[in-house]
Amino acid sequence: MGKCWLGAGPPQKRAEKSGQWEAWQVLGEAGRSLWMGGFVHPRQASSSSSLQTEVFQALQRLHMTIFSQSVSPCGKFLAAGNNYGQIAIFSLSAALSSEAKEESKRPVVTFQAHDGPVYSMVSTDRHLLSAGDGEVKAWLWAEMLKKGCKELWHRQPPYRTSLEVPEINALLLVPKENSLILAGGDCQLHTMDLETGTFTRVLRGHTDYIHCLALRERSPEVLSGGEDGAVRLWDLRTAKEVQTIEVYKHEECSRPHNGRWIGCLATDSDWMVCGGGPALTLWHLRSSTPTTVFPIRAPQKHVTFYQDLILSAGQGRCVNQWQLSGELKAQVPGSSPGLLSLSLNQQPAAPECKVLTAAGNSCRVDVFTNLGYRAFSLSF
Repeated sequence: MGKCWLGAGPPQKRAEKSGQWEAWQVLGEAGRSLWMGGFVHPRQASSSSSLQTEVFQALQRLHMTIFSQSVSPCGKFLAAGNNYGQIAIFSLSAALSSEAKEESKRPVVTFQAHDGPVYSMVSTDRHLLSAGDGEVKAWLWAEMLKKGCKELWHRQPPYRTSLEVPEINALLLVPKENSLILAGGDCQLHTMDLETGTFTRVLRGHTDYIHCLALRERSPEVLSGGEDGAVRLWDLRTAKEVQTIEVYKHEECSRPHNGRWIGCLATDSDWMVCGGGPALTLWHLRSSTPTTVFPIRAPQKHVTFYQDLILSAGQGRCVNQWQLSGELKAQVPGSSPGLLSLSLNQQPAAPECKVLTAAGNSCRVDVFTNLGYRAFSLSF
């Protein structure tokens, strides 16, 4: 491994500046020497196998990205999926306990779920569903909590060729019809019947990767956003596209230097909020009108409605809290240099575990017990 890995400056200082100080400390003197490609004294290398394992694990944590999260049906556990295909299960109830120790913030169990990254996850009343490159898998929550991490089933959408293995970037449950919608690199939305495991329809219209999905619960409609810069609204009864909003074509939203891609969206009745390359914007769906453009320069990767607020996160460490009028109510810093997913635990079965969690470009999941500050972090 080369000696230059983070840019100019002494390695210790580079580790501090890049937010990698935790891994730098974990390695120890011998591990740091190995990391930097230097000499390791024979005494230090007497347990070379365990040392190399320690270095490898520290480097994994150093370069980890957490793409997805999902809360268990009971509300007491959180699943997090990373770029190595691993899923970690954390006990929120143990970490939030008044008797919590550092060990309480580590996974109850970690297992290899996919060969590539775990891009998206959702939970049903019994199962955790995870998506990676070209496939979705199901795991029983009850078995995972007993550390029995064996997949229940896996399914692959009917792609156009057998050589096509596009990533599945988004999963969306449609409870009323007991189905799952998958979307990603093949530019299509696939609907799977969760009872039979069969794929029942394909929705075509996007011309590039699909990044995100959202459900309009009062009507059987789904929104999708993608690399082509369009948000498309689909009627699940007719399997037809009924509305298209090309966000980047609206002057107040357009930011050509960032691109046209839509990286996040959420909906609440007749309202939608979306962002990515274009500015984070609140839209009135019936009139296809942008009503509020939020004053933030950094592209946003996740957004959600919460009570009378909109929460967003993306490039940068902060979870942003917005008034619907566009006023920035608060920016709450976390521990990761960039955020990719937010999860609100609102399961009524566990009110004591009602938290917001945020994860992204690090091995940590930040836990916010109220929206005003980060209480602590869980760690792979």
